[in-house]
Amino acid sequence: MPFVRLAGLSELEPDQGLRVELGDEEAVALIRTGDGGVHAVIDVCSHEDYPLSEGWVEDTTIECALHGSRFDLLTGEPDSPPALRPVRIFPVRVEGEDVLVDLPDDWAKLAQDL
Repeated sequence: MPFVRLAGLSELEPDQGLRVELGDEEAVALIRTGDGGVHAVIDVCSHEDYPLSEGWVEDTTIECALHGSRFDLLTGEPDSPPALRPVRIFPVRVEGEDVLVDLPDDWAKLAQDL
């Protein structure tokens, strides 16, 4: 899986999600936490089809705005119902101003058009 640029660091507000759409079907939520960490997670709750980027960030968790499930941004694991399945997370590197995310090959191809 290649690292691809999805955003500039200045585009990320602390403790908020930024939705990056990859084609018509896939999206990644980029989250900059208050401690300066940057995380990437698939932008859909595993409980119901709702964007996690619309949720609330606290420390290294994001809470789905629809039903309140919380996910660990380091592991993708849920820590409160109704979600029972983890969400997919992606490794992130910050190089200068660029936020690079390690995406599957087919997603990386979609990101080239950003």
